[in-house]
Amino acid sequence: MIPWVYLGKAIIPNNGGELTLSRRDEEFSIKLSGIRGELMNSRVYNSEQELATLGCAHISTTKNAHVLVGGLGMGYTLAAALGATNNSATVTVAELVPEVVQWNKGPLGRCAKNPLDNPRTKVHIGDIKTLLATRAPTYNAILLDVDNGPEGLTQRDNDWIYSLTGLKDIYQTLLPKGVLATWSAEPDNLFTLRLKKAGYEVSTRIARARKGKGSRHTIFLARKA
Repeated sequence: MIPWVYLGKAIIPNNGGELTLSRRDEEFSIKLSGIRGELMNSRVYNSEQELATLGCAHISTTKNAHVLVGGLGMGYTLAAALGATNNSATVTVAELVPEVVQWNKGPLGRCAKNPLDNPRTKVHIGDIKTLLATRAPTYNAILLDVDNGPEGLTQRDNDWIYSLTGLKDIYQTLLPKGVLATWSAEPDNLFTLRLKKAGYEVSTRIARARKGKGSRHTIFLARKA
């Protein structure tokens, strides 16, 4: 059995806990200390790709589209967003933990084929709330994978994003017919109701952790009416 090799750690701001990055041959793992254990694994990423594919389906041919990705992780959502849009589109990825960006600039980046190196990628290091609370129509699609879903796990500050107030603010940052796509580990009927109350047209999709197998994750698709 090939052993895991510790590569680094990072402290999540605002008492969010500690992330650790490990590698076993070509497999990478990011774990959160003390709460859940493994957050991400480079062998399990299909639902992260589906988040981008579904969230950007309406702008595949839109000229100069702008996509916001919340949470870099292992880069799979970012890479899929770049692949789902044309060469005139810009994809901004917001990541709270600077070390996660550095990890993706190193060997970890090969997992998703180094999407940070794409000239259409822009990186915002910091709280995504600063981009979502402007109320200025900016994005054709917003793809959120910043936590375990509508109930924050690593960051209690993320609760604002899933609140009625936050969803209304996010609504204003979407351009006409824009889509807010949110990844969740499980269904959440109350979140669906909040999305509708905030003015969105809402549908959900089930995405498997791996193609055709693995855990069933939920993708909320909320369109600006």
